Order: sequence, then structure tokens, then C-alpha cells
Amino acid sequence: APPRYRYYQNVCTQSYSFAWWDWARWEREIDWMALSGINLAPAFAGQEAAWQRVYRSLGLNQSEIDAYFTGPAFLAWNRMGNLHGWAGPLPPAWHLKQLYLQYRIVERMRSLGMITVLPAFAGHVPQGVLRVFPRVNATRLGGWSHFDCTYSCTYLLDPEDPMFQVIGTLFLKELIKEFGTDHIYSADTFNEMTPLSSDPAYLSRVSNAVFRSMTGADPEALWLMQGWLFQHQPDFWQPAQVRALLHGVPLGRMIVLDLFAESKPVYQWTESFYGQPFIWCMLHNFGGNHGLFGTVEAINHGPFVARRFPNSTMVGTGLVPEGIEQNDMVYELMNELGWRQEPLDLPSWVTRYAERRYGAPNAAAARAWQLLLRSVYNCTGVCVNHNRSPLVRRPSLRMDTELWYNASDVYEAWRLLLGAGRELGSSPTFRYDLVDVTRQAAQQLVSDFYLGIRAAFQSHALPELLAAGGVLVYDLLPELDSLLSSHSLFLLGRWLESARAVATSDREAEQYELNARNQVTLWGPSGNILDYANKQLGGLVLDYYGVRWSLFVSALVESLNSGSPFHQEQFNQAVFQVERGFVYNQKHYPAVPAGDTLEISRKLFLKYYP
Repeated sequence: APPRYRYYQNVCTQSYSFAWWDWARWEREIDWMALSGINLAPAFAGQEAAWQRVYRSLGLNQSEIDAYFTGPAFLAWNRMGNLHGWAGPLPPAWHLKQLYLQYRIVERMRSLGMITVLPAFAGHVPQGVLRVFPRVNATRLGGWSHFDCTYSCTYLLDPEDPMFQVIGTLFLKELIKEFGTDHIYSADTFNEMTPLSSDPAYLSRVSNAVFRSMTGADPEALWLMQGWLFQHQPDFWQPAQVRALLHGVPLGRMIVLDLFAESKPVYQWTESFYGQPFIWCMLHNFGGNHGLFGTVEAINHGPFVARRFPNSTMVGTGLVPEGIEQNDMVYELMNELGWRQEPLDLPSWVTRYAERRYGAPNAAAARAWQLLLRSVYNCTGVCVNHNRSPLVRRPSLRMDTELWYNASDVYEAWRLLLGAGRELGSSPTFRYDLVDVTRQAAQQLVSDFYLGIRAAFQSHALPELLAAGGVLVYDLLPELDSLLSSHSLFLLGRWLESARAVATSDREAEQYELNARNQVTLWGPSGNILDYANKQLGGLVLDYYGVRWSLFVSALVESLNSGSPFHQEQFNQAVFQVERGFVYNQKHYPAVPAGDTLEISRKLFLKYYP
């Protein structure tokens, strides 16, 4: 392989995808990593157990620790200093199970020749540290992402306070004693958090302190840092600030992940990270959303352009999606590019991909993939893949229905795949793709019905409003729900079941299920990051998105009937009760699929193919 590293995982994946995994699921993932040639990846499980030991040795009591850790579905943001306490605390059994997993994860990764990345101290501390050490110099950061200080506003220890080195080194020594080390550590001090000062000297001192706390425990330490902050807050991170932060660490002792390089590469405006090595990463997915999406041209050329950049310090390629189990093709392509010397011929690659994926050549399937390649998978310019389809967003009269591709290509791919069903129907990968493409077509249809509903409302046409709203709420959404319910990978029940399976008591099971439900819907106590992690799952479409749409259509009908205007604010308050009600409804959702995928897709096709 041309570059040294092929990296995989995003800090957020730990919560959006891996939160409830057992060893069997981890083992499959690590095998897939090995088969894909991944040789550098985080091993982040079990770190809270180590932190708990460190906090207790420092003199914190259990209630102070419990007030700090979030619930399992939100730990990624606790680790980055964005949140504390939300959906927690962590039961003792959680720590034990995660430790046990971590032993097996690092053992298996190393046995397959991978370099494990362990977490390090980034400077965030529980409030209890201020009680035990009243004279430490810690500053309270601001709120994060619509959260107020109830669950946000973490304390950041001043990097020049002697306690910074004490805590950082204690934690790493604890981890190394427990799991051994491959000498690469991850820490993100300012993920989506503005530093206290833009003075370059201050920023250099911060990064130097973080690095020293690593070398205090391991003289050979290398710091792996996400480069997300530089493109997320470009107004703050001007060239002088970026250079100062990067040069606080000796050249070559830091590796930066250029996290969103397919859309917003940072290496180009930082002279290749001012001499620090970097990995060209494809982020691709936010929140683990479903929705066909890719930037195939950008990833097919980007890594090679970066390698030829003047004085390039690129040392690898990476896959850093926030959530997995979607758009397999894009990840297979990116993995393959890590082994190539030049770009691929994409149309011929995708034909071979379809054949490999279904285990047999099929002209209709190959044609379908050509259409998907040139449409949904070919977003150009600055593409941010958050699924904003009206299907998965809180209804309003100002919803975004724009597409970056030609919708008819997806309808035609759907027709072709259905035609290939006779020959390929026994292939599990084919059935998965058929669900996914049918789901995408249905998602497009929801937008069409929404536009019909909105136009009817705005022209006061009650019969048209009732017709479009009725078909959407009483037929299309239930049909989509039954399609998703026919495949195990599209079941809400599977996500909830996996959360409950980790528990060792009924009380834990209830807490974990609430964590799992909240993450994919409200994301916070009051819809703080509402629908950020939206998924299209059987059960969720009917009882969450469907109920919202039903309420919206009723509100519009009521408005036309009574002649009073539709108030979005009032509707938002009413619909929040529905959303919150779903999180707490205690309804059991099956974890086993029902119905025949091909039949349900064909039925949808006969009714709705435009």
C-alpha cells in the first residue's frame, strides 16, 4: 500500500453505532477491518472504568463521578467535554462489561497486526475536582449545541496548572498498565468548543501540555488529533492559531486526521498542517442517518491530489463516518483507494462491485448501480450528508426538498433491481440493497406528497389537502414501515434489543432503552439536537415520523376548516409531546423481521412508481 496508515472510526461512531455491541459483533467488525486492510484504529471501550479509578484515587466520591458520566448512548460527547450527566449515571456492571470487551478488542486488533489508539487526557474534569483541589485553575466552558449548563458547560483545567500533568499521566499509566500500548493516543480538547483565548502563545501551551501529559506516561507517545475543529470554526482557527496549536508538539509526534477531506480539506490552506503528518479522511456520514449518498469523484481523486501537494505530509487514508451500517459501497470504494496508486475507472469498478456483492453477474443490477453511481453517489461541491428529507424531520411549511441528483435515476434503479430479483433474490446483500433503494424511492415520494400538501394548504384547497395527506399518512408511510420491518438491519427492535441485552437488571434495561430511543429522536431532554441521528427503521417510521405527519396534516386541515392561521410555534409544542411520548411509550418492537422484502417492494412499486 502506498501510504503508511489506513485508519478507521470516528469518536462519534462509538456512540452512534457501537454503543451496545457485544464481543460477537466486535469480532465481526475487527475481522472486516483486517479484510479491508485497516491498520490503525481507536480502542476506546472501558475508559470510564479507568477514569473512575483515577477520580477515586484523587478523592472524588461516587456521587460526583455519577453526576459526570453520561449514559452509554452519549459517552462520545462526555469524552470530548461537550456533555456531562445526561441520561446517566453508568452502573457498575457497565464498567465491568466494557473492560472485558476492551481486553478482547485490543488483543484481537493487535493479533491481526493493527495499531490500537488509546484515549488520553484532553483537560476536561468533573466538578468534583474543584471541591478536592479548591485552588486548581479551571475554567467553565460555554454550552454546547443547544444544551444549557445543566448538562453542558464542562470545566477545562488550565494546561499550565500542575494538576493537568498529574491527572493526565495518572490516567494514561492506568490504561497502559491495564491494556498495554502501541504508543498512539487520541485527545480532543476543543471539539466544537471555543478556546478561552486566540493568543497563539496560549494555544501552543495548551497543545504542549496535552502532549507532555502523554509523554509523562509513555516517552514514545504520538498524539492523534481530529482536525475537525479547524474547518468547524474557521473564524477562530486562522492560520496563526492553527500553526500555534500544531507547533506546540514536536514535528512528527502528532498525526492529524483531516476529518472531512472529501468536502472541506484543511491541509490545502495550512501548508499541509505546517509540517505535522496527516491522514486524508472521508467523513461521509453524520449521525448514522440512512439515505443513499456519496461523493465518489471527490474520494476517487482527493487522496492522490493530497499526496502530490507541495511538501505533502500525508501518511495515510481514513474512513471516519459518525455512524456505520449504511452505504456499504462508498466504504468498499474508499478502502480500495487506500491500496491504489491512481484513481479508479468508477463505472467499470461499480459493475464488478455489483457482481462481487451479489455473487453473480446480472445486467439489470449492473445497470442499476451505474445509475446510482452517477446520481445519489456523485454529490459534487461542498456536500454535507445530513438526511434533511421531510420524512425524518419535524414537519413545517418550510422544509427542504432539494436533491443533488436526478430523482428519476433512483426510480429507474429501483425498477431494474426489482427485475433482477428473480435471479438474485436469494442473495442477502441483494435483499438489503433492494430495501435500501426502495426506501430511498419512498423518501423521494414523501417529499412529493409534502409539496402537494403544502401547495393545497396555501391555495386553501381542502379536498386536495385531504387526498395528499391521507395517502401519505395512511398508505405510503405504513407501507414503508412494513418494507423496513421485513429486514433485520432496518428494525428499531434490533437497536432497542441490543441496548437491553447489555443490562444486568430490569432497571438498567429501562435506562439503556431510554438512551437508545432518545439518541435517534430527541437527542437530549428537550429535542436539543432533534433528529440529528435520524434512522429509517421499521417501528420508528410508523410510531414516530408517521404520528408527526398525521398531527401536521390534521393541524393544516383544522386551520383551513376554522379559518385561523397555522402557527408553527404552537404546532412545535404539540408535536414535542408526541416525540417525547414515543421515547417513553414502553411499546415492545420486534427484533425479528416479518414479511417478504421482494413482495413488499413490488407492491410499493406497482402503487407508486412514477
